[in-house]
Amino acid sequence: MIAENERLGNKIRKLRISKGISLSTFARKINKTPSYLSQIERGISSPSIMTLRAIAKNLNVPMFYFLIDDTKQNVIVRKNERKVLKFPKSHLTYELLSPDMSHRIQMIRTRIGIGASSCNKPLSHEGEECTLVVAGKMEIKIGDETFILEEGDTIYYIASIPHKITNIGKEDLIIISATIPTIF
Repeated sequence: MIAENERLGNKIRKLRISKGISLSTFARKINKTPSYLSQIERGISSPSIMTLRAIAKNLNVPMFYFLIDDTKQNVIVRKNERKVLKFPKSHLTYELLSPDMSHRIQMIRTRIGIGASSCNKPLSHEGEECTLVVAGKMEIKIGDETFILEEGDTIYYIASIPHKITNIGKEDLIIISATIPTIF
C-alpha cells in the first residue's frame, strides 16, 4: 500500500506543480491543510474518496487519472488487469471497465458494502449516467426523488442533478455504470 500511496502522491504533486499551483494554495482549494496535502503527496497518507474527488476536480482530470500508469491504447480490459480504486476504511471499490479515459464513454464497476453509500451527500457532475444493478438492492436519490432498484434493473439520469447511491440490501451492492463524459 505504501508504494501505491507514493505513486499516487507523486502523480498529484507533479500535476499540481505542472499547473503552477503552490501547495498552500491548492490545499485551500480542496479545503485541507497544507500539512495534510503534503502527507498525501509524500505517500504518508492516503486520501479519502471525497478528498481525491476534490483533488481531481481542482486539477481538472478524471479521478482514475491517478491510477493509470501507462499510455498504451488497449481495446480489451482483462478482468485481472482492471484499474482498481479502493480507499482505506471505505466500503467502496471502483473498477475501470473501459480501457482508459481518453474516450467519451466510461464504464465503472462499483461495489458498495452493506449500508454504505457512494458519497456523504448527493453529488453532481457533468453528463449522463446509466446504471445496471448486477447484485444487491440499491436506493438512489436524484434531486428530490428516490428510487429503489434490484438485480437486473437499470436507471438513466442526468448527472448534473445531485445524486447519491446507497446499498439497502443484505449483501454487497454491485453496479455497472456507463457515464458520458468520463468522471473518474
